Amino acid sequence: MNRLLSVCIALLLPLIAQGQTAAKLHRIGVIHQGGVFDAAMRGMVEGLKQAGLVEGKHFVLHVRDTGGKLREVAPAAHQLVSERVDLLFTVTTSVTIEAKKATRDIPIVFYIGADPVRYGLVKSYANPGDRLTGVQQLSFDLVAKRMDILKQVLPGARRLCVLYNPESQITQQSVATARDVARKLRVELLEHPVASVEEALNTVRGFRAGDVAACFQVIDATVFSAMPRIIALARERKIPFSGVDLSFVKDGALMAYGVDYFDVGRFASRHVQRILAGARPQDIPVEIYDKVQLGLNLRVASELGITVPQPLILRADQVIR
Repeated sequence: MNRLLSVCIALLLPLIAQGQTAAKLHRIGVIHQGGVFDAAMRGMVEGLKQAGLVEGKHFVLHVRDTGGKLREVAPAAHQLVSERVDLLFTVTTSVTIEAKKATRDIPIVFYIGADPVRYGLVKSYANPGDRLTGVQQLSFDLVAKRMDILKQVLPGARRLCVLYNPESQITQQSVATARDVARKLRVELLEHPVASVEEALNTVRGFRAGDVAACFQVIDATVFSAMPRIIALARERKIPFSGVDLSFVKDGALMAYGVDYFDVGRFASRHVQRILAGARPQDIPVEIYDKVQLGLNLRVASELGITVPQPLILRADQVIR
């Protein structure tokens, strides 16, 4: 009996070992519009790594960078479905809306700046109810505070310019919010609709020092994908730039008030990890990322002859001198 048991164990051990090493290689499809949004993807990968999931061993990425072109999202989603990815990680509200319309069954983890309930992505924060879940950052709520800080830095500012692609309903809402805030602050908001990255860059090339007090950024994927080139062009023309991502101060923006996209991606990785482990998206509540930071570039301020108030410098989370 003992000999028979030993033989059975000997035969089973290779099969057990094979089962232990044959873990599924998950395929994660990623859709973003380039530029700073790449940081969210890298943050997501870092979060998975910290959870013990190694790229190439436990998962592989199928990345689609649409270069700021919203119309490219649906074809990218169709292609990723044909490649049999296990889930999609989408960055920005506009991309997520288009990806949802272009797919049927695939789970989607999003990182967005708008209310997912209002735009029909989930039924509620606590109970998403479908195949989507993820992380929302408080984007629209920051517009008023961002413009107020800019006015503290430039108290004499009377004209601000804003670049945006009007084809996105999310961007339209962001511009409308900025328009209302500017009116309350008695600031003229010069709106420059653009249809592409190239048009956005050409618009900035046409600016001259003194045309506007500063460029004010709103939530817009097309313009986002052109960073830091837009910042560099504005800096060459002696025009201060106010951005929404902390990394922009390193690129030459005068200031930024918003979130760290890499950190948000890492935060969202928890949703990705749970779905890969077998959880259903509808059972994972949407979470809100509310870590907002202020960044200042005093080097740029000095170049432009701007004196940043000391109280703002003291409260800033990141200061480049």
